[in-house]
Amino acid sequence: MLLRMLRPTHNSVAHVGKSYMRPVVMAFAIIFISTNLFASERPDSFADQVEKLSPAVVNISTTTIVNDGQAMDMPQFPPGSPFEEFFKNFGDNNRQRKAQSLGSGFIIDDDGIVVTNYHVIENAEEIRVVLADETSFTAEVLGQDQKTDIAVLKIDPGDTKLTAVSFGNSDELRVGDWVLAIGNPFGLGGTVTAGIVSARGRDIGNGPYDDFIQTDASINRGNSGGPLFNTDGDVIGINTAIYSQSGGSVGIGFAISSNLAERVAEQLIEFGQTRRGWLGVYIQEVTPDIAESLGLDDAIGALISSVNEDGPAAKGGIQPGDVIVKFDGKLIEKMRDLPRIVAETDIGAKVIVELFRQGKRETVTVTLGELEKAELAGVIDNGRNQSNDFSFGSLGFTVANLNAALAEELGLDSDTKGVVVREVVPGSPAADKGLTVGDILRRYGQRPIDDAASLAKDIEEAETAGRSGVLLLIEREGRERFIQISFAKKQN
Repeated sequence: MLLRMLRPTHNSVAHVGKSYMRPVVMAFAIIFISTNLFASERPDSFADQVEKLSPAVVNISTTTIVNDGQAMDMPQFPPGSPFEEFFKNFGDNNRQRKAQSLGSGFIIDDDGIVVTNYHVIENAEEIRVVLADETSFTAEVLGQDQKTDIAVLKIDPGDTKLTAVSFGNSDELRVGDWVLAIGNPFGLGGTVTAGIVSARGRDIGNGPYDDFIQTDASINRGNSGGPLFNTDGDVIGINTAIYSQSGGSVGIGFAISSNLAERVAEQLIEFGQTRRGWLGVYIQEVTPDIAESLGLDDAIGALISSVNEDGPAAKGGIQPGDVIVKFDGKLIEKMRDLPRIVAETDIGAKVIVELFRQGKRETVTVTLGELEKAELAGVIDNGRNQSNDFSFGSLGFTVANLNAALAEELGLDSDTKGVVVREVVPGSPAADKGLTVGDILRRYGQRPIDDAASLAKDIEEAETAGRSGVLLLIEREGRERFIQISFAKKQN
């Protein structure tokens, strides 16, 4: 049909010679062949992959005891009064209730090892894992890690034959690659959606080790903890969150990268907790202005604002003002790269760190410590990441305590005190309400904000209590105003 379209349709061009027509025919033929080559890369159906992979994907049902509030003040009755037992039971029923939620997970070992999200099983009193054929098992928690939102469960399959899947290499993913999401959205049971990789290495303010794959495959409530597969059937991500004002999918979903998830899962299985490398520094972003003042050609690396005197960095010779540009041979392009790379490095490893110091590059050797031991010993503040920032993933912004260096970085007066916004995630609830980098947070509700740690505690308590959002008084260019930021709906 295509070649017939090249025939002359008017007498005035009927005399065109073969020498003219030949290149035209060839050009259209090349276009036709190329189009079919590209089309052949897209699978006609995912049915074979789905049939093979679906038995490894499980539904996870949890039961949690929820405190509805403080106990009511009850009248006092004489011992043995018939009213005593009635009011006792009435008061108890007002304090607690059972809440159930649904999520997803996947089997990585036919002995019954299941991986899911931490927030799917958080505070659960009972966890049940349901296979695709409706077979149900009680699960125990082998380990959980809030910082990466990963948990590992164990079931006893008995005589039941399980299907397991394997982690793939998420570093090999390319934007535009096909992916499959299988999970339990809205409690409907096994559901499959397909899409492409929209972006890689996303930081959504969920924690210090963010390394998310963004996809347009539909991910909805109940998909959390389920696998994201490539077309080879390897797990290349754990579906975790979406951006949505309504709670439904709008084509912006996020999955924890498999390379991060696999390492954390292995540690949880072996030790029951994570074992992360610890450098012992507090860092900040290298802005173009800072890079110019330091003599750096490009705004890359992590600027050391302070060094823990008991940490590995101090013992290795790293000093405040140094810029770490390479760690263990890996380029530090952005500040947030360093905490993740350090955490993924083996404890006790002797690492070569490349620094930019006083106009020239130097190298030092550091023996990494263990983050969890440092936290347990009180050497560092438990729950505070190595960049000294506090991130609120469900609100979409990051804060830090102001100091002279940070004030200079943000263009504020050097004597400005308080808690400042370091980062706002595009499309997040905070961004929608107009919060911007450099805003100073003065009050949480009607209470003054003392420091970033106390603000983090207040926000965590508000979210745990099920409040819809937080009210903040912000200062910008000398003017103050209140804004209310709602919590994004987290997928379960």
